[in-house]
Amino acid sequence: MDPLSLKTTSSKKDSIVKSWIIMDATNQILGRFSSRIASIIIGKHKPFFSPHVDCGDHVIVINSNNIRLTGKKWNYKKYIRYTGYPGGKKETAVKNLFNKDSRILIYKAVKGMLPKNRLGRSILKNLHVYQKSNHKHEAQKPILFKLN
Repeated sequence: MDPLSLKTTSSKKDSIVKSWIIMDATNQILGRFSSRIASIIIGKHKPFFSPHVDCGDHVIVINSNNIRLTGKKWNYKKYIRYTGYPGGKKETAVKNLFNKDSRILIYKAVKGMLPKNRLGRSILKNLHVYQKSNHKHEAQKPILFKLN
């Protein structure tokens, strides 16, 4: 047996080919939809996945205005942040955030599913969210991704 054939190869940044995928958020549940996006932009669906390399695809999300939340999350779910000052806890309801900009909901959900380091911040740049069905990435010839 050849001992060289048992070595695992690790993908390098130069050898990665990124494609563009379009996903429609119409009537999709936020958490399930965001977890699918996160696994695609991380690159877990590819056979040459390496956890230390940005090997995922670019994802274009359209119709973010039509995203759904289940149960009573529209009324009770809150996003909490802290300003750094005493008593600086700020809460924002999902309904207010959605009315301000519906793209923020998808960005926050996907960002929470990515690694909390410099690689996670660079991976998040592969996500492009639009409120309507038109986008500016026609030149990249994105592939429509069907969700069941």
